[in-house]
Amino acid sequence: FYLLDGVKSFEKLEDGSIIVELMSGRKITVDMVILSIGVKPTIKLAKQSGLEIGEAGGIKVNPYLQTSNPDVYAVGDAIEFPSPITGKPFMNYLAGPANRQGRICADNIILGNATEYKGSISTAIAKVFDITVASTGIASKILKKSGIKYLDSITHSASHAGYYPGAIPMTIKIIYQPETGKLFGAQVVGYDSVDKRLDLIASVVKKGGTIYDLIDIEHAYAPPYSSAKDPVNMAGYVAENILNGKVKIKHWRHVNAQETLNGTVYLDVRTKDEFELGSIPGAINIPIDDLRDNLHLLNKSNTIVAFCAVGLRGYLAARILMQNGFENVFNLNGGYKTWEYAVKKQSNEDIYKNLVVKKDDHIYQAQNKSVTVSSGNVIKVDACGLQCPGPIMKLKKVFDTADSGNVYEVLATDPGFAKDVVSWCNMTGNKLIDVASNAGKISAIIEKAEQKKTSVQRNTQNGASFVVFSDDLDKALATFVLANGAASSGKKVTLFFTFWGLNIIKKAEKPSVKKDIVSRMFEMMMPSNSKNLALSKMNMFGIGAKMMRNQMKNKGVASLEQMMKDAQENGVEFVACQMSMDVMGVKKEELLDVVQTGGVATFLEKSDESNLNLF
Repeated sequence: FYLLDGVKSFEKLEDGSIIVELMSGRKITVDMVILSIGVKPTIKLAKQSGLEIGEAGGIKVNPYLQTSNPDVYAVGDAIEFPSPITGKPFMNYLAGPANRQGRICADNIILGNATEYKGSISTAIAKVFDITVASTGIASKILKKSGIKYLDSITHSASHAGYYPGAIPMTIKIIYQPETGKLFGAQVVGYDSVDKRLDLIASVVKKGGTIYDLIDIEHAYAPPYSSAKDPVNMAGYVAENILNGKVKIKHWRHVNAQETLNGTVYLDVRTKDEFELGSIPGAINIPIDDLRDNLHLLNKSNTIVAFCAVGLRGYLAARILMQNGFENVFNLNGGYKTWEYAVKKQSNEDIYKNLVVKKDDHIYQAQNKSVTVSSGNVIKVDACGLQCPGPIMKLKKVFDTADSGNVYEVLATDPGFAKDVVSWCNMTGNKLIDVASNAGKISAIIEKAEQKKTSVQRNTQNGASFVVFSDDLDKALATFVLANGAASSGKKVTLFFTFWGLNIIKKAEKPSVKKDIVSRMFEMMMPSNSKNLALSKMNMFGIGAKMMRNQMKNKGVASLEQMMKDAQENGVEFVACQMSMDVMGVKKEELLDVVQTGGVATFLEKSDESNLNLF
């Protein structure tokens, strides 16, 4: 891909390729040339006829589409008309408004100026290969040029419910008035259902509506078509949070390295794995789940810009900081994804030689310069639909017969695979080039290592791993006594919660989550959190558990909940089995914030690093 300016000539060769000669004299061979040269209507005849030309450069017409000569009407791209949004004259180059003008003009000629033209808000859409790009209203650069104050916010949502197969990312940018929230315009980019979202927003813009009208839009909802809170609703909610002062935002264009020298802290609250795949230069990483326990690492006198992948975790981090006395806190508008796309330079061959074109058709800088990843030399492995340990088993089967140096892209829908594949590569010595999550699908790009590298010597002297299978109170107590003891002796401890053990790490106050009927039945039959656990013996309908807790209190023994808190402070890692969660209908939102999700590979890696493994 090249972004060219100053093209001198084109020459098409016999093989179909094209040689482009630049004004500088440089020649580039390409397969396709796209000319984006814009449009400019011809108004020469109007000028020669003495018709008035407006300040925007088009033929000036009144609401009935009459020119300065009342016997002459004008329609289409050549006319200018006051914008319904700003009231300032502008020109519109779209077929829909032109057709509407033609009908109005015909009615007015026959019926005597019976119908007024109300103007156009410039709603447009285009297909750019597989991507759909759409816009409505006034762009921010025009508002800025006109001296009109505005705010804008960016949201990244899925085209429909993420748990339903085929959800694809969509980006929405809305532009609005700072005081009233009146919508000035919007832009939507995505692969699926972009037109539907843009049409909803356009109807609000056309009526002079606000961001609050976006929140109130009632849409047809079912998982294959949308989410309970549609991307359009979400755009409104985010704008509302900005207007009512819940969060301040910082735009990607204002991010610069000089700020870090002046005391601005860029706080990446994504996971460690995400952070290692790339971040804003100079950023520090404190995952959102660990933020409350690490506030002492931040200085309240600094300006802090929190960010995550798309903005949600950044918003939560900003709220946590603000509620703990931090004042100069911002959330990065649109998250790291927006910043990364916006600052990525064009892939000119003499600047960027090491590129990967990933499944989402975006260009990325490869982490391994010895590997070129493109659609032509990457072997696809589809593990979608398989639950843990299915994706890892399929991956192993492929790599058992793979040649060294081969590059594979493994696709999976099991959420635990994102963590498992990192652990699997660490254990086997294969090269993990990239791992990314996109609308419910995990994509991992892996290079097969040489055979001699697949057996890795690991330090097994300082780890302890526990499989927590039971939700009996006494067994849970024993687990955390041993875990805290091991942690206090300097061991790196991992607790792997599976099946009934998941009940121990549920939140006392859980958010409302959607579940099917079987999952709800499981929920009703299981303890809701650690405080409702029963004894394995002599429970006596719950009396025994209460007696045990009371006796522990009398003897000065810490409660289970205190032991769990101590374990977190001692650095004990909590990992929930993703497969067990799926089978029993337990959602990530129901578990304690410190809990990570993983699968069998995650446990095996921890087990491999341990000289103490208990079940």
